[in-house]
Amino acid sequence: MRKEEVVEAVVLAKKAKGLSWEEIAGELGMGTVWVTSACLGMNSMPEAAADKVCSLLDLPAEAKPALMEYPTKAWEAVVPQDPLVYRFYEIMGVYGDTLKEVIQEKFGDGIMSAIDFSMEVEKEENPKGDRVVVTMNGKFLPYSNW
Repeated sequence: MRKEEVVEAVVLAKKAKGLSWEEIAGELGMGTVWVTSACLGMNSMPEAAADKVCSLLDLPAEAKPALMEYPTKAWEAVVPQDPLVYRFYEIMGVYGDTLKEVIQEKFGDGIMSAIDFSMEVEKEENPKGDRVVVTMNGKFLPYSNW
């Protein structure tokens, strides 16, 4: 199976079984954001996790290699149309340079890793309207001088 076919099979099976991403991640003993990303084809799963996903979602054996396959992390270069995804695009447009300045002021010239990285999404109840709390935690990688 191609990775795109497996992604579709995962999403359909998840829906048919009435499972949440959090429940699937719990079964794997891994983080919700990472498991969701891997199931959507943007990360490669270790063999044990791929086995568990295939078993949990009753996926065919041919799905396992695609879940373990190294991804090509590419996406459309156009402005996203989905309102929720667009807001993250907007946040980076408005605050990206600010984040870069603040991070480099605190750490020096470098980047935040998206490889040695974790992300959590939490719900914070608030009388003025519930809040979305996104925590990104990445290792700082200084640029090399040579």
